[in-house]
Amino acid sequence: MPSLPALRRRPALPATAPLLAATGHTLAVAAPAAPPGSGPGGPPPPPPPRRPRATATTRSGPSGYLALLRLPGATAFTLGGLLARLPAGMFSVSAVLMIAASRDSYALAGAVTATGLAATALVAPWTARLVDRYGQRRVARPAAALAVCGALALVACVRLGAPAWTLFAAYAATATVPNAGAMARARWQALLGEDPARRHTATSFEQAVDEVCFMAGPALAAVLCTTLFPEAGTLTGVALLAVGITLFTAQRATEPPPHPRPATGSAAPLRRPGTAPLLAVFLATGIVFGTLEVTTLAFADTAGHAAAGGLIVGLQAAGSCVAGLVYGARAPAGPAAARLPVLLALLTAALALPALAATTGSAVLLAPAVLCAGMATAPVMITAMTLVQHRTPQARLNEGLTLAVTAILTGIALGSALAGQAADRLTPGTGYTVALAAACAAIALAARLRAPALSGVRG
Repeated sequence: MPSLPALRRRPALPATAPLLAATGHTLAVAAPAAPPGSGPGGPPPPPPPRRPRATATTRSGPSGYLALLRLPGATAFTLGGLLARLPAGMFSVSAVLMIAASRDSYALAGAVTATGLAATALVAPWTARLVDRYGQRRVARPAAALAVCGALALVACVRLGAPAWTLFAAYAATATVPNAGAMARARWQALLGEDPARRHTATSFEQAVDEVCFMAGPALAAVLCTTLFPEAGTLTGVALLAVGITLFTAQRATEPPPHPRPATGSAAPLRRPGTAPLLAVFLATGIVFGTLEVTTLAFADTAGHAAAGGLIVGLQAAGSCVAGLVYGARAPAGPAAARLPVLLALLTAALALPALAATTGSAVLLAPAVLCAGMATAPVMITAMTLVQHRTPQARLNEGLTLAVTAILTGIALGSALAGQAADRLTPGTGYTVALAAACAAIALAARLRAPALSGVRG
């Protein structure tokens, strides 16, 4: 029996030496690794290097966004998604200008676009559900083709002087436009895994892309319809949609796998606890957006600066785009459900600025106030979209994100109608008070989202 000092002189086993090894269906005892330089075989071979994961590193600032775009296929599907999202901001403006120029009726043009919005609210979640079930390529391409046919039919009906009811039917067919923003967010989530910092950066980036599209889309449509011919905006949107969806869906390597059968715990998003108040937050936020835009345009027109109204609305979108990129440059502290009421409170405070500027009757003071209000919207949207991704199973992610977008669009329609009534019957800046009330309602709704993450759902 060796003495105690001899035992003490024996080399210690490496801390990482495995004692048990599982191979297939067997469990084997593994011998401890020999110390360096001992044994007949000499020093043990170095451990194999770890394969780097094909994901972006967590970085702050612009380098974080560049790291995202360096992922294989990321730049291509981002460009395709950008082109496919531009028509979302073009079709309604183009339809209004085209129908009004042909039929000399803004009432008819507004009714047609409202019908299209209602059809989108009904059809878009079903299209997104099919995308989740059968894959983006198999569903997005035929859905986009049907929307293209509807837009072309609208142009033909306007040019040929078809009955008014054909305009409603044709524009309703464009409701099958696939939600490129939701599909892009699903791709980022599949690429980046469960890292909250990287996913936060990707969500912020997609929000900035949304703002660019909704800022450039209406402006591009207005320029095309007024400088070329009334149908130019719709035809350009059709071309962008066809090219964008084709390029986006051609990136097969980054496409998330389909989920043909509902997985365990993947109930419809509307049936999950906490989804209804979250969608109500999106609805209230949409009312803020619609009210802010229409009230700003009406105020600028009343103040004798109608041409500046579009520029001021553009400042709102530009401020939101810049704030979204800045907000996404660093990982936020605390859970998203706790941050959302705070960010909504900041948005409410920022909305008080245009309300105060409207009392002065000066469009010059209104511009920076609207810019500040726009900067407060992006963090709200990014955080709310993060909550949707946390609370929606992967098998229904496109459906959940599309429901959120549908709630926003419905809120924009309601806000636009309320702001229009306020502009006609009350003082020009009264609509900003409606926006403040909607933001306060959103705070109360967001306070109900402080429950912990649902079991079996990410985040």
